[in-house]
Amino acid sequence: MNPTRRRMLKIGATGLIGGLSLPRLLQLQAGAPTPAPAAAQACIFLFLEGGPSHIDMFDMKPDAPQEIRGPYKPVATSVPGTRICEHLPRIAKLAHKYTILRSHSHNDNGHNTGYHYVMTGYKADFPDGNSKAPNNHLFPSIGSIISRELGPKSPVPPYINVPDVMAGGGPGFYGSKYAPFVIDANPSQPDFEVRDLKPIEGIDAERRERRRKLLAAAEAPTAKGRQESMETYYRKAQELITSPAARKAFDIASEPAALREKYGYTSLGQCALLARRLVEGGCRFVGVDHSGWDHHFTIFPSLEKDMLPHVDRAFSALVEDLDQRGLLDTTLVVLMGEMGRTPRVNKDAGRDHWSMAQSVVFAGGGTKPGQVIGATDKQAGAPTTDPVGVPDLLRTIFHQMGVDTTKVYNTPQGRPVPIVDGGKLIKDLV
Repeated sequence: MNPTRRRMLKIGATGLIGGLSLPRLLQLQAGAPTPAPAAAQACIFLFLEGGPSHIDMFDMKPDAPQEIRGPYKPVATSVPGTRICEHLPRIAKLAHKYTILRSHSHNDNGHNTGYHYVMTGYKADFPDGNSKAPNNHLFPSIGSIISRELGPKSPVPPYINVPDVMAGGGPGFYGSKYAPFVIDANPSQPDFEVRDLKPIEGIDAERRERRRKLLAAAEAPTAKGRQESMETYYRKAQELITSPAARKAFDIASEPAALREKYGYTSLGQCALLARRLVEGGCRFVGVDHSGWDHHFTIFPSLEKDMLPHVDRAFSALVEDLDQRGLLDTTLVVLMGEMGRTPRVNKDAGRDHWSMAQSVVFAGGGTKPGQVIGATDKQAGAPTTDPVGVPDLLRTIFHQMGVDTTKVYNTPQGRPVPIVDGGKLIKDLV
């Protein structure tokens, strides 16, 4: 016997069906399917700032002339037919756990403007060279959008930048409520400590509350925007100080020494490990900024000795660690920079800016592993398959996170700004 609408409402109102809301009751009555949860509950965004060389890492061209292919050799991976750089041996062994997108392409060849574009999906309204961080005063970043749309799920902030603020990672016109919590410290350092987590000695909870009320009363009501901004920061700091769960999530020193060594005692390695802890603690989006990839001079010694070993250990350890803890399926890991590098080695034995082709690596979060999507020409200079642009990339990440990309918000001036301006889902990936 099918219950009537009135009977269903009465049952729901008396609480006999625990945990069922009115919309859910009506959905059951209509026989509608329950919406599936988002594939990814969190995203770890490893940003290789400066422009990692795709042709020397994930899109090698061994048959090209020496001045294009460079000195490195491709090696086999755990996926037959997929080959990557010999200096990424750990990542090569895990190729069945991730997918390489080789056809990412856009037309912004600047560091600051390209960073802005990748993080927001909108072209910068300033010339390249603006080193202010964050530089997106109008358009919100991907992390701020996720923070606004999904909200916090624990005392850990929903959006975090480590080890410093990301150059396109601000909240834009969304305001300070959706700004990242910036750790502003390097977790690879022995004296690493997260600000705002350590209570002031000699001040108990009652005294802190009295101070908070006094501060709120003392704030001038004139500059409304600044007042609201400061109140947001004070509230966030108070929540962190009083939350054991938040302090635990940031406590990287509690990790076994062997695991920390596996990630590598480098900025990227320890930031990746901390990102895993933050995701476990409930963070929605962790943006890791790793600089040093702008190799206009003597690129190969730098890549071989420093940059490639660091990313090899950090990325492989993160994917394995998440997988072993049962978190990889629900955590999307993205490895990329703002651009790639020129196919041809320049006169200074370096490679210059090249946004027309770049490789992006995805793992977990409901993506299909063990693939190579897209291809570039014989010089890794341009896609020979359909290019994947920044809006496509962001739309796909939002889709996996369960963010409604059809939403539009108005700026304070009334200008409508879609969450994603165009783009399409990378179907082969999801």
